[in-house]
Amino acid sequence: MNILTAPQTKTENAVEIVVTEVIGDTICIASEDGQKVYDRIAAAFQAGKKVIVSFKDAEDITTAFLAEAIAQLYHVFPEEQVESSLRVVDMEEIDAIDMEDAIYWTKEYIKDPERYIAAAKEAFGDYFFD
Repeated sequence: MNILTAPQTKTENAVEIVVTEVIGDTICIASEDGQKVYDRIAAAFQAGKKVIVSFKDAEDITTAFLAEAIAQLYHVFPEEQVESSLRVVDMEEIDAIDMEDAIYWTKEYIKDPERYIAAAKEAFGDYFFD
């Protein structure tokens, strides 16, 4: 079980964020919608709160959505804070695996961004980087 999907009891210091309520839909595919979820989580973290993110009734959850909503947190907050303050609930196992992948690749990028930029330049040329 992933640390982020391990059970956490709701406490006075915890905020529950229901993804489908934040985005106003059950389809979780757009990175723009993921950004809305991220904004809520980030605000709670900045207020010193723990966060429980519920994917209750969510469908078609894409890696792009998860990268924006969850993995992006690792760019802004310390890994220890994310992993001790965030829990994800009501998520199907296949979606949890996708979330783990998004987090893994985000952490790898953070370790060595130049490696990934060089690979992208090699694949796509300098066109996207000017």
